[in-house]
Amino acid sequence: MPELATSAPRVAPEPAAPPAAGLLQVLRSRPGAWAGIGDTAVDPGRDGAAHPLAGHAALLGGLQLGAAPDWRGRHAGGAPWAGIAAPVLSAGPAGGAGGAADPGAAAAVGPADAGPRTDWLLGGPACHSGRHGPVAWCHDGHWLFGRLELDEDDAAAAPGETALEAATRHGYAALFEVLAATGFPHLQRLWNYVPRINAVEQGMERYRQFNAGRQRAFLAAGHAAFAGAPAACALGVPAGPLRVAFLAGRVPAAPVENPRQVSAYHYPREFGPRAPTFSRAALGHAGPGRLALWVSGTASIVGHQSLHPGDVVAQAREAVANLRAVVGAAARRCTAALAVEQLQAVVYLRRPADRPAVQAALAELLGPAAPLLREAAWLQADICRAELLVEIEGHQFADGERLAEAVR
Repeated sequence: MPELATSAPRVAPEPAAPPAAGLLQVLRSRPGAWAGIGDTAVDPGRDGAAHPLAGHAALLGGLQLGAAPDWRGRHAGGAPWAGIAAPVLSAGPAGGAGGAADPGAAAAVGPADAGPRTDWLLGGPACHSGRHGPVAWCHDGHWLFGRLELDEDDAAAAPGETALEAATRHGYAALFEVLAATGFPHLQRLWNYVPRINAVEQGMERYRQFNAGRQRAFLAAGHAAFAGAPAACALGVPAGPLRVAFLAGRVPAAPVENPRQVSAYHYPREFGPRAPTFSRAALGHAGPGRLALWVSGTASIVGHQSLHPGDVVAQAREAVANLRAVVGAAARRCTAALAVEQLQAVVYLRRPADRPAVQAALAELLGPAAPLLREAAWLQADICRAELLVEIEGHQFADGERLAEAVR
């Protein structure tokens, strides 16, 4: 097993907050407080336009790494933290906002004041962090969050393997080495950001190349590549390295499938030589008496076929139907009060101009006051299938326990 470079625990001042339930607190922060935390910003630009991330901000796929805020949403100083949040922005290298937008990041869509509520996940006073090859990570004793970045030119390809396939395989291999060495063997959620995801190179779409490398890495490491795979999404960005953010735990999450869809890992070969490796959702343990529902990127797919090509409103409606199905399936496996309307969501649009139409459709289906709609982050990104125009992912924390059959 490889030795990982680690730091000594960094201790933050004890926040003046009520005692946490276990190692984790879930705290609420309004959009204004988000801005006050600092170092993260979206250029507001023009309403309805696609806005690139500021030059110093980097996409982390739903999670961020930085200095820990205290229970009031202010910096407590010192300790790393993992925040499950939207918009999916994080402070990158120091620099002014006037720098060029990161070509490997997604772009925010619409006015910045349409920001979400943020769930801060705060561990105990001490957190551990480290780096192993392309992977940086931190953990609070309950969950481990990490990210990997790997340029395709930096991964040695086997005969017959594309550069993206090799980068995916090598990057995931390093990720699995981190999980094994740190004692957090159970992946809960993955966010994959693939450059030029729909481009065809060497006779194969790049998303399918990514799937091949991902599945090979899962199988080589002995992790579930089919039933039992973690929740995940895969979005396209214009350029840059392969980026993956991940959350892992000491306790396995319970995978959840959608009764309206064929499981992704059972897709027929018409969708590529190796099927995608993810479950439609996962129910994770978020502390005593508390659950986390992670919903994978969800689009207009029924069975294994994409529906409503060219019709973004119909695709949005189908995506909501799929969200209802998968959240309903999760609710039947636990005692928590789960609801689509309560998801903290990210809405990915291939075409930023589609936001008003999609927003109106979601308001009709969910109600204009639904947290999913009112607090969603809207990002421009390419969806994993070229014909898909919209994808929605989300998460919800709720009091409850998994039922026995969900943890077998």
